[in-house]
Amino acid sequence: MTTKTTTKSKKSAAPAGDVQKLRIRVRAYEHKILDVSVKQIIDTALRFDAKVIGPIPLPTEIKKYTVNRSSFIFKDAREQFEMRMHKRVIDIMNPSAKVIEALTNLSLPSGVNIDVKMM
Repeated sequence: MTTKTTTKSKKSAAPAGDVQKLRIRVRAYEHKILDVSVKQIIDTALRFDAKVIGPIPLPTEIKKYTVNRSSFIFKDAREQFEMRMHKRVIDIMNPSAKVIEALTNLSLPSGVNIDVKMM
């Protein structure tokens, strides 16, 4: 009886270390205001020598609403309205305390929604 020996090669995973990432998700109804806000965030991060990835455009979320023009008669006459939500994602790699403080003190235009996650 012969035994077959197999050697398994161990794949050593590269040590990722403690890479922290600050993910900023910016949303607005108007794309021009959104682009100005994103540029302001990126300029603030680059001023403190942080590595910035983005802005990455996400798909525009479109909500459509159909409304009758008349109150109860003429059902064929309708109007359609839509709201477009434009979105961008910015990743900041290994943010320092100064970067986070500068981003929290940043004043952005109204109508811009920001979600910040530490990963």
